[in-house]
Amino acid sequence: MKKLRPAHPPQPPSEPSPGPNWLLPYIYKYMNFMTFIESASPHTLRAYRGDLAQAFGVEISLEKAMEGQDGPPSALSSDHETKLKELTRRAGTTWSGLQPASKNRKTATLKSFLHWLQSEGLIQNDLGSRLHSPKVPIRLPKHLSVDEAIALVQTTAAVASAPDHDEKDLRTFVLIMLLYGGGLRVSEACGLKWSHVNLDQPSVRVRGKGDKERIVSLPRLVAPPLLALRNRPEKDNQKTEFVFGTEPLSTRHAYDLVRLAGERAGLVRKVHPHMLRHSFATHLLRSGANLRTLQELLGHSSLQATSRYTHVGLDQLARTMEAHHPLSQTPKKPIS
Repeated sequence: MKKLRPAHPPQPPSEPSPGPNWLLPYIYKYMNFMTFIESASPHTLRAYRGDLAQAFGVEISLEKAMEGQDGPPSALSSDHETKLKELTRRAGTTWSGLQPASKNRKTATLKSFLHWLQSEGLIQNDLGSRLHSPKVPIRLPKHLSVDEAIALVQTTAAVASAPDHDEKDLRTFVLIMLLYGGGLRVSEACGLKWSHVNLDQPSVRVRGKGDKERIVSLPRLVAPPLLALRNRPEKDNQKTEFVFGTEPLSTRHAYDLVRLAGERAGLVRKVHPHMLRHSFATHLLRSGANLRTLQELLGHSSLQATSRYTHVGLDQLARTMEAHHPLSQTPKKPIS
């Protein structure tokens, strides 16, 4: 008869090893710096928090990061700096399987944090220089053709001016005109306040990335629907501070409004807000707009961000040259 071995008591599940919590005061101080000194947007802060939490295996409270820190943290010991170097190397290995664009974004976050540590004198070595970003192929921005954009605007305008239109139709038309007529980012359009709107010109004052302000002129076509939204009856005696209601329009709702407007206009491609901003830039550039002027209109901090639209223009230019230049035509007689 086979001897039965005594059953071993079940082992408790192993707890994950705690992350390097000694890094948290430095991360919080860095997030504080990005918020109040660099004026990073809430979206950027969320991305940075997620990237750093993933890189170092720690839980980061965004609320705590917003709080003031008691004095500057002391410089990291050589022991901790060595551990930070190992964590940085590990993070780079973990992200190796990601798409180049995603890896670049995460690497840029980590580099920014490490550079800040060195600039503050908290570490001795430039650990960020050990991180390498893959080369990302240039992706041409997706945009509508001029005919598609005009069809979208005309259809949406007709619906907004129909006798049986509702407030949603007005909102959709105003949103599309802000995105395609003014080149606003979807977050800028959704959070626009009446105090920043000039109906006489018409124009809007926009606070964009990095807390930078710019004035954007709008097509006169947008003035009547904007005025109609401004004069709508107040609900529950609440004065509307924002163009799209008592609070900012959610970006998800904005995506739905633009997508449905595209379907209503009979466009084959699915339309999204950023496609309208790209169309605004591309059509202006093709019409002869100066690249520096376009940079100001889009609110780009560097000309490099705006220059990618030149690839779209050059693509059209190459086709035009191929079709119309005499040297592009096949010669009738061979050259001897």
